[in-house]
Amino acid sequence: MTHSHGPAAGHAGAAHRWRLLVAVVLIGTFFVVELVAGLLSGSLALLSDAGHMAADVVTLTAALAATVLAARPARDGRRTFGNYRLEVFAALLAVLIMLGVAAGVGISGVRRLGTEVHVDTGPMLVVGALGLVVNLVVLLMLRGGARESLNVKGAYLEVLADTLGSVGVILAAVLIRLTGAMVVDTVVALAVGAFIAVRAVLLAREVLTVLGQAAPAGIDPRAVEEALRAVDGVADVHDLHLWTLTSGMEVATVHLVVEEGADPHPVLDAAQALLRDRHGIEHATVQTEPSDHHGCLEIGW
Repeated sequence: MTHSHGPAAGHAGAAHRWRLLVAVVLIGTFFVVELVAGLLSGSLALLSDAGHMAADVVTLTAALAATVLAARPARDGRRTFGNYRLEVFAALLAVLIMLGVAAGVGISGVRRLGTEVHVDTGPMLVVGALGLVVNLVVLLMLRGGARESLNVKGAYLEVLADTLGSVGVILAAVLIRLTGAMVVDTVVALAVGAFIAVRAVLLAREVLTVLGQAAPAGIDPRAVEEALRAVDGVADVHDLHLWTLTSGMEVATVHLVVEEGADPHPVLDAAQALLRDRHGIEHATVQTEPSDHHGCLEIGW
């Protein structure tokens, strides 16, 4: 018998597709408002936040597209795990965009230090406050999905960084009004850029862990191997591999050497039940082998 990795409801991002769609509409609409206000007011903090909102739109759109494409079967038959990894690549795109925005803000801020600029704080306050409201609404929508999907988490962190940017815009406007120090606008923009960079690096670590096929977070390979060795009828365990295909979809492959005279069928059922119920791995390919089988020893890696 054969089976395939076709469309399924198992990947975590699919459940939050509508949230991403609403987020794209809200953030995209407000980006235009903030860009115009930034150009009119001359505020680097506002323009940096607008740039980050533009990155939000791209990231959210990519995340949304990934949830749609991931559910489609691979028509050429070559992608045997389907398109689920697209969600991870969308999260990687979010990382690259966040780093790009952080670098752009940093360069602009450094160039502006020491120069005379005039910033109109009126539009900064109004647009910053409105942007904060929009970002908070989107954050509330994406918060649940960020715990379940790396793809949604990338979008969530993008919007979180933009929320901080809105707070920075409001803070800069208030401080400029109180002190008259225009340099505050540049300092706040640089601080927002630094925060974006840190969040990008943290997300990058998670993405690279998945792409590097490391064991899923919270699963100890040694503990899994010990549990499999304890299954009745198992004489030995080897070639255990654990990895994450995409958020919410952990995969395992393992070879079990069956004791002489033991029925491999109940051993197979018990091993799959253990992986599913104790470790949350629903897709496990378990190969049972007789004790006198030595073919695996001939493999060089």
